[in-house]
Order: sequence, then structure tokens, then C-alpha cells
Amino acid sequence: MDLKRLLSVLSLLCALCLVASAQEYKPAKGETVLKLAVEGRGNIFIKLNTKRAPKTTKHIIDLVKKGFYDRQRFFRVVTSPRPYIVQVGDPATKDKDLDDPSVGQGTTGSKVPYEDTKSHNDVGTVGLAHPDQEPDAGDCQFYINLAQNRFLDGSYTVFGTVIDGSMPIVTKLQRGDRITKATILVGPSK
Repeated sequence: MDLKRLLSVLSLLCALCLVASAQEYKPAKGETVLKLAVEGRGNIFIKLNTKRAPKTTKHIIDLVKKGFYDRQRFFRVVTSPRPYIVQVGDPATKDKDLDDPSVGQGTTGSKVPYEDTKSHNDVGTVGLAHPDQEPDAGDCQFYINLAQNRFLDGSYTVFGTVIDGSMPIVTKLQRGDRITKATILVGPSK
């Protein structure tokens, strides 16, 4: 095998290893992680900040355990004119056409008050969406930042961060991509 071909094979193996490592994640001691299995894309792992956003993370964890996010679709993906966010969490996206004007308004009826986590809306951070000008009315919808969106700081509870190996999957998400299964992974307590 010539050197050029060998390098090509090694490069391919490295790329496959990166993809494989992004597909599984074992939480470290004390970590709580939200795993979103996205049809045709792979797994997105979000480390939850349970200490700084206890009410928000408890609410999201409870919804995950009830299967709330299973079969939901990403209904908002804003990448133009520049990357901004992807958003999920409206239960109507399981069955309704994404162009239905009610999509994006769905809730569980709960209201989670704003928690100031002192975290910024940086690339890969996850925030609890809420109706305009109602920071204490967050519920089930959340967004993942595709860019640094510091203008959102102080208005939305930032409750998690996408684990590094998952961001390439997040950046490839398209409107209509479906979560097949959402699960909570918990690291060892000792």
C-alpha cells in the first residue's frame, strides 16, 4: 500500500472513530445527561446543569421520563443569514404539519420560573424557551445555540451544554428532523 492510500485509510478511520465516540457517551461522576436520538442523524448529548438550574432540569427530566419528547420534530432551525438556533419541544410536532400556524405554541400547561444560572448563550448551550416577555413562563420547549447569542443572556434559563462530540450533529439538523427517543443518563454517584 502506498503512503497516499495509507494516509487516506487512516484519515477515514479517524473520522469513523470521531463519529462513533459522538454516538455514545458515559456520564462522569455526578453528571446528568439528556440523550436525544435523532432519526437519520445520530445522538445528541446534553450535559444538564442540575445545580444552577434545578427547577428547569427537574422539569425537563420529568418530561423525558414520561416520553414527552419521543417522536417530536425540530420545528425551528435558523441558520440563515447566519447560524442562530435549533428548537424543539412542541408536542404538536408529532402529528401536525410544521407549517401549521399553531406549531411553536405548544406547552404542557406548566410554567417554570426563570433561573439565573450566570451562564452565557454561547455555541452549544441550551436554553429554556418561553413566550415573548414572559421569562417565568418557560415549559417544554428548548433551543440549542448555533452561535454566540449573548443578547439572550439574562432572559432565558441556560440549563445545559451540548457535549463536544455532538455539535457536528446539531449543526446538521434540519427543520423536521425527528427525535426517536429521549433518555436521561446519570453518572455514578461515587
